[in-house]
Amino acid sequence: VQLQASGGGLVQPGGSLRLSCTASGSSFSLATMGWHRRAPGKQRELVARILSGGSLIYGNSLKGRFTISRDNAKNTVYLQMNSLQPEDTAVYYCSAEYGLYWGQGTQVTVSS
Repeated sequence: VQLQASGGGLVQPGGSLRLSCTASGSSFSLATMGWHRRAPGKQRELVARILSGGSLIYGNSLKGRFTISRDNAKNTVYLQMNSLQPEDTAVYYCSAEYGLYWGQGTQVTVSS
């Protein structure tokens, strides 16, 4: 399984970004997909996870600002990020199957 993440960039505080992660393979609809992030000087943390049945899990009070979703027809998982703050600056990684597979990461920088 290969994961290709995209959509990162520089955004001002209060702005929004949508990350995308497209997976190879034919079993995407059965996979648990997730987004993690690693901020400078910090450990990697779970941002959100979406199970094959659609159940959602969010980490560290991000629910409400961040929304994970998936499009099985496109083999793609999304992370909609709203009201971004400087502390959201990190490299964001998508994962499959609870970290069995990882994408290459996409940088998100929130700064004025």
